[in-house]
Amino acid sequence: MSTALALPSPDSGEGLASYIQQTHRYPILGAEEEYMLAKAWAEHGDVKAAHALVTSHLRLVVKIAAGYRGYGLSFSDLIAEGNVGLMQAVKKFEPDRGFRLSTYAMWWIKASIQEFILRSWSLVKIGTTGAQKKLFFSLGRLKRRLGELGNGDMKAENVARIAAELEVPEDDVVDMNRRLSQPVASLNAPLSADGEAEWQDLLADERPTVEDVLVERSEAGRRAALLHKAMDVLNERERTILTARRLSETPLTLEDLSVRFGVSRERIRQIEERAFEKVARQAQLLAAAA
Repeated sequence: MSTALALPSPDSGEGLASYIQQTHRYPILGAEEEYMLAKAWAEHGDVKAAHALVTSHLRLVVKIAAGYRGYGLSFSDLIAEGNVGLMQAVKKFEPDRGFRLSTYAMWWIKASIQEFILRSWSLVKIGTTGAQKKLFFSLGRLKRRLGELGNGDMKAENVARIAAELEVPEDDVVDMNRRLSQPVASLNAPLSADGEAEWQDLLADERPTVEDVLVERSEAGRRAALLHKAMDVLNERERTILTARRLSETPLTLEDLSVRFGVSRERIRQIEERAFEKVARQAQLLAAAA
């Protein structure tokens, strides 16, 4: 699909700046136009329609990738990986379910970028459990919230707070913080003055296999598709509120939605909680039946 679409490439340097400018030249699709293009792609394999769907969301990939720039990796690589997720989202998108593509694609884009980061950081052995991955991607944000701005060890009370919030052992928080605080040294640096060998020659290849990557990506896609189907149990108002509050890159406030629907903020909160519980139950049923 990627070669057929002939997408622009996010090169580094001036090329990257030019690429970002180019993403803003593609028009943002209206709901009806997006629906018709998605139907043309899903039912007739219309490559031009798929191209329009992908290019109209390239700026979304740039925005999401920018949130992952704190891991010492190339911004252009993050964007490229996000584009892979975007194309997977377009490939699997079902327009008749009533969602906008951006809501669905966001999950695929994030999953693809996060997998790339985890593969790139495999040398520091961050761990592979769901809790460890959550710790890896949440630690920086939680540290900033608690005022932990340095690279040294955190205060004990802040370690305890983060461990409790993420439901991980305090030792894991301390260990992850120390690993993420280490400067990223070049693996191509020579071991000695003669330059015959490099540091990377001493490292065992602990990167995930191709099979591991495919399994992980398939699982991320399965979860996204499961959520997509579970949302069918909601009525239109519940779906709109839950999407706006929990599935949007820029969530709306209770006040925004209370004005939109003409009810109190407390009523919006109740609808949101009820919708979330309904979706969670439906997702469990779908997962059990799969």
